[in-house]
Amino acid sequence: MERRNFIKLGLTAAGGMAIAVHLPSAEAAKGSFEPNAWIRIEPDDSVHFTCHRTEMGQDVHTSLAVLVGEELEVPVSRFTIRQAPPAAVYTNALLGGQLTGGSTSIRDAWVPLRTAGATARTLLLQAAAQRWKTDASALRAENGKVIGPGGKSLSYGALAAAAAALPAPDPASIRLKDPAQFTQIGSTSQARLDTPGKVKGERLFGIDQTLPGMAYAALAQCPVIGGTVKSVDDKAARAMKGVREVVNIGEGVAVVADHFWTARKARDALVIDWDFGPGAAVSDASVAAALREGAKQAGAVVKTNGDVAAGLKQSARTLEAEYEMPVLAHVALEPMNCLAKVENGACELWVSTQFPPVAQAVAAQRAGLAPEAVTVNVAFIGGGFGRRIEVDFIGQAAAIAKAVPGTPVKLIWTREDDTTHDFYRPASLHRVRGGLGKDGELLALEHQMVSQSITERAFPPFVQNGLDPFMTEGAVNLTYAVPNLHSTVVIQNCGLRVGYWRSVSNPLNAFAFESFIDELAAAAGKDPVDFRLALLAAEPRQQAVLKRAASMAGWGGAASADSALGIASMECYGTHVAMAARVARAGDGVRCEHIWVAVDPGIAVRPNQIEAQIQSAVITGLMGSLKNRISIKDGRVQQQNFDSFEPLRLAQTPPIDVVVMPSGDAPGGMGEVGTPLVGPMLANAVARLGLPRVRKLPFSEAGVSFV
Repeated sequence: MERRNFIKLGLTAAGGMAIAVHLPSAEAAKGSFEPNAWIRIEPDDSVHFTCHRTEMGQDVHTSLAVLVGEELEVPVSRFTIRQAPPAAVYTNALLGGQLTGGSTSIRDAWVPLRTAGATARTLLLQAAAQRWKTDASALRAENGKVIGPGGKSLSYGALAAAAAALPAPDPASIRLKDPAQFTQIGSTSQARLDTPGKVKGERLFGIDQTLPGMAYAALAQCPVIGGTVKSVDDKAARAMKGVREVVNIGEGVAVVADHFWTARKARDALVIDWDFGPGAAVSDASVAAALREGAKQAGAVVKTNGDVAAGLKQSARTLEAEYEMPVLAHVALEPMNCLAKVENGACELWVSTQFPPVAQAVAAQRAGLAPEAVTVNVAFIGGGFGRRIEVDFIGQAAAIAKAVPGTPVKLIWTREDDTTHDFYRPASLHRVRGGLGKDGELLALEHQMVSQSITERAFPPFVQNGLDPFMTEGAVNLTYAVPNLHSTVVIQNCGLRVGYWRSVSNPLNAFAFESFIDELAAAAGKDPVDFRLALLAAEPRQQAVLKRAASMAGWGGAASADSALGIASMECYGTHVAMAARVARAGDGVRCEHIWVAVDPGIAVRPNQIEAQIQSAVITGLMGSLKNRISIKDGRVQQQNFDSFEPLRLAQTPPIDVVVMPSGDAPGGMGEVGTPLVGPMLANAVARLGLPRVRKLPFSEAGVSFV
């Protein structure tokens, strides 16, 4: 697919998002009311909501429905949810495509979905006013009905046909509810809509999809990412009972068989001669060398004020430090998979994807079809974290299905395939210098980040003048007021295939900034919380969460030789968050005993889900900080499965207390907010415990063993 054309199309669609756009549903009954692309009300009073973001555990089905239900005046417990197909109207205006990611779902939908609900409510009130021959201002909407003078009422279903016949109202006439009137937004009593279906096995993930006559595919991929097939000897594989076909798709060779185990065993019997390509030269050493070479460049300016050179020169004391973050894999619980069928000039997919339009485009390309000939059925995702923004496995499934026309083929990657053929979070190197005044005040701060750019690979038009906007996260939004500040970023190709990982560059930059702030506080002889608060005088929301997290952790209490507290603080995706942890000596290692989080999301759409999202993201941060990293030798990823890239064990997971502090501002993002501060918070706690300062993650490679 032409990425530049896609980005241009996405940006055009994002700029002209029309609430009144109507996409007729094939299943709509006669007399139904579809005022826009999200809402359909049937004559039988059923209410259908088309969710345009993919459900991957973050509960967009409920949370986005709440935005509509609040203004429509219908409890979301009465909604039926339909997953949106690829369509320009569903473009995420914050990302430029129909994409679930970047903690944008609520932020992007906050006004459009509420407006969609309010528009439908307005038309229903007008329809009732016409029937009763009264003014719409004398009526009110409540619980799926229009209430009129004397208490008479008409259900939305009874008004559906009449409302559908009315012209779209003037957008200027649409009135959204004042937050003081909210009954569903902010409620703690709303249960997740998808829980009963998940419990009963009715909600299907990609890997659950089946079709009559379906075959399974296992794919042998080059052990070096980017390599291709030179030749293959498939005689042994073809001789196995149950094998239907062997397909060379260029980047690998697939075996199609009656059962997955048969396909996998036959795949392992293939004898393939690979062209490894330039990726074979990549190693841990080459990545590290590339980053250090990049550090010699000046880079592009992310944020600057004052004169950092003069500030450092006049400082009574200066500090320097380097921080390093490792390459990481996504390791979603559900490995990559896709069910595809190519037949009679059409392709149909059943797949877990964060990016339906690009899934459609790559399947069309690999199947040799026009995009409109491809139907995408978006399934629940068993772990996305940015990995399922990528569509490599979807293109593979379409290419395999094309070779066996008429047969539905389900491609399933093994865990080893998934770990060794990821789009990895890039490694990064940070160099930081700071200057303190004679009274310990922070006078100057200089920061340089060197890393490979994901966006340069995925969406090149977004990289302008050496700046990848996703690389600046955690730096451009620094909340501390520093008189002399200079932050830069250097894009340095390290030869890896890199992708967006939960919270993208926020964890990378936050580890450097929040670790260094603690080091500066120690050098100034100041308490880390007090030191931060002095820099946040102009950030009352950030001050509030920092104070609350410190209070929750009992900051300032009696010191102990066996345990210590660490703290970290930042704004992330428009949400203000602070986090504290207590660590303690445990034999030859260290144990994290408790984590406390204070979060100000602006308006809390669903407080219970905010707590769950924060806890989930903290666990992701723990996995990425304590033990895990991806290492490369001769272009081959060394980690294979959960024995070498370990998930967090229950016994290693501390209690995570979350306090939600809604400030009333517009909602911030949430799905990734809890991840970035985990690494620096723990590093700060370990240093306060008297152990060496950890400046390179994971902790296990820095000589600190968490048990």
